[in-house]
Amino acid sequence: MPRPSTLAAIFAPLAILTGAGVAAAEAGDPFAWLEDIHGPKALDWVQHQNARTAACLETDRRYEPYRQQALAIFTAKDRIPMPEFRGEGLDNVWQDKTHPHGIWRRVDLDSYRSADPKWETLLDLDDLSKAEGKSWFWKGARCLRPEARYCLIDLSNGGGDAVTVREFDTRTKSFVDGGFSFANGKQSEAWLDKDTLIAARDWGPGTMTKSGYAFVLKRVRRGQPLSAAETVFKGEPTDGGGVRAQVLRDPGGVLAGAIIERSISDYDVLYYRDNGGHAAPTPIDLPRKSRLGPYVMGQLVFTIQEDWKGFKAGDLLAYDVKGGGPVGAPRLILRPNAHQTIDQEDATRDHLLVALLDDVKGEVLDFTYAGGRWTPRTLDLPKFSAVSIRAAASDSDQAFITSESFLDPTALWLIDAGTASVDKVKTLPARFDGSKDVVEQHWATSKDGTKVPYFLVRPLHMKLDGSTPTQMFGYGGFLISEVPAYKPEMGKLWLEKGGAYVLADIRGGGEFGPRWHDAALRENRQRAFDDFAAVAEDLFARKITSPRRLGIYGRSNGGILMSVSMTQHPDYWGAVVIESPLIDMLTYNHLSAGASWMGEYGDPDVPADRAFIARYSAYQLLKPGVRYPEPYITTNTEDDRVHPGHARKFAAKLESLGDPYLYYENTFGGHANDADPELNARRWARHYVYLTEKLMD
Repeated sequence: MPRPSTLAAIFAPLAILTGAGVAAAEAGDPFAWLEDIHGPKALDWVQHQNARTAACLETDRRYEPYRQQALAIFTAKDRIPMPEFRGEGLDNVWQDKTHPHGIWRRVDLDSYRSADPKWETLLDLDDLSKAEGKSWFWKGARCLRPEARYCLIDLSNGGGDAVTVREFDTRTKSFVDGGFSFANGKQSEAWLDKDTLIAARDWGPGTMTKSGYAFVLKRVRRGQPLSAAETVFKGEPTDGGGVRAQVLRDPGGVLAGAIIERSISDYDVLYYRDNGGHAAPTPIDLPRKSRLGPYVMGQLVFTIQEDWKGFKAGDLLAYDVKGGGPVGAPRLILRPNAHQTIDQEDATRDHLLVALLDDVKGEVLDFTYAGGRWTPRTLDLPKFSAVSIRAAASDSDQAFITSESFLDPTALWLIDAGTASVDKVKTLPARFDGSKDVVEQHWATSKDGTKVPYFLVRPLHMKLDGSTPTQMFGYGGFLISEVPAYKPEMGKLWLEKGGAYVLADIRGGGEFGPRWHDAALRENRQRAFDDFAAVAEDLFARKITSPRRLGIYGRSNGGILMSVSMTQHPDYWGAVVIESPLIDMLTYNHLSAGASWMGEYGDPDVPADRAFIARYSAYQLLKPGVRYPEPYITTNTEDDRVHPGHARKFAAKLESLGDPYLYYENTFGGHANDADPELNARRWARHYVYLTEKLMD
């Protein structure tokens, strides 16, 4: 996947070689040995490939300037320190050249709003890494309300998804002696009270699904050995995902209940009410294709991805919560129209905030609840931008919201939902000169007649003769919406050099709600590929660019899109960047987290599913005698979400066919590839050297 769904983000399993190597070998896969992540033979191959690619890209005269420019962006002191509310102040995790691992720090709101906030360091991860001989990176914290003094912090050794969990006292700025602590793994913990957690993790043999998710939820008490933890709920080992608990709290931190989520697959979830150990959890009447939102004003908010009880897929609904669980009939909060989708929900103490997309442009609605009715108002934020709810306070009606667009740097807004005030508190300085560019939105017509939107960022005085070097990005999966975003490295290393950028909002994503996503599920996946090709064809027809000057880039689920686009339309592209990809779709469900994504792609072990999956498994579809564009394939050895074997095997097969390719595998960091700013700068420098060589030279 790509990018994780609600459950996968928390439980993404360890990158392990399961039965895939055996299955691949039985199928006659000559490169199955590359699935052995840390195998000596495989790592020797990686080292050879890295050296070859570095000799091609890192010796280019532009590499070092690109690296320095990217590093300056990622470590700039004048970046916006994105805040999180905690207690009566704000927290932030900050990385720069001096602290590449990061500092967890705190400040009060008044100081934060000033030009020179007076930060108080809570935990220095660089010092901790040095002291413990680890490479710790921050992955989040969950603090016990209302005081929020004690926090469970997630630390990743190397930047992957697996974390070590430790209890931290923010008053003494130290780990709690004898406090809660959980060894490295994929896990989820939530506070019930100061001495009790509800947790899903690897409890030992027989507690993890095939894809590595925890399916056993237990209640853990302070000072109690894990072996004595009380089982609260069990899913099934055949579940695609795992289990987790969402704890509900009223203002002031009073426990209002807990909801258990059992993920059968990404889009098939069962919900239960935790009865606190007095009785077994009881099912909650929610559609299986739904997503829980925040708890606010005694209401449990959720969205549905299928028609249900007279409501429509995409609706935002809420239940009353009494006695620890939902009661009565659900109420409609918002029904998006055909051009809209709900992108995000969050809540302050007394208000519900909803980030809405309208033709892939954002706005935020502020809802109040009284007398059984939800009443919205639109917040006064920039139009034609992407907006995101960054943080919402639990004990006040304040929230932070960001706005950004392709050419407008990110701005941070402090809103008070109680008074509807909107105040800009921080703005990112421009990282590139966007004055010579313009943004347009166009619509391409896909193979089946569907209109597909795309954004074009181009030079203002561009010649319409097909000569403009153009980079096109696509994703198209998991109900994820791709929106206008300020990408400093892209602007500096590409737009300033005269290139154009295209964002294709193809089916499979969430830009127009569940219908847009469902249209490209499973046997209908080809629609996403057709949409992407249609955008390219529209660019050619408008003479914006040409195949010689058009490059494409995608990562994770977008790696399927890139590899299929390369095999189905090899003559459309002058460059192809394939990063952290899924590619071998006939064995993906045996690699890392793959089994949890079968709701998206289908199950290749089922003959009927295998038949349609085989049509978009580019690894098997590479053919001799075809002139493919030379791709740049890159991944990460320690990617514990998407198995590096996908990228390795695709490159190896190209090599066996005598086709040109470049391959580079970072040996540090996780799926996001952005844990360390120095390595991230090198990563983008290689990307843009490749694109420059292929499309501009």
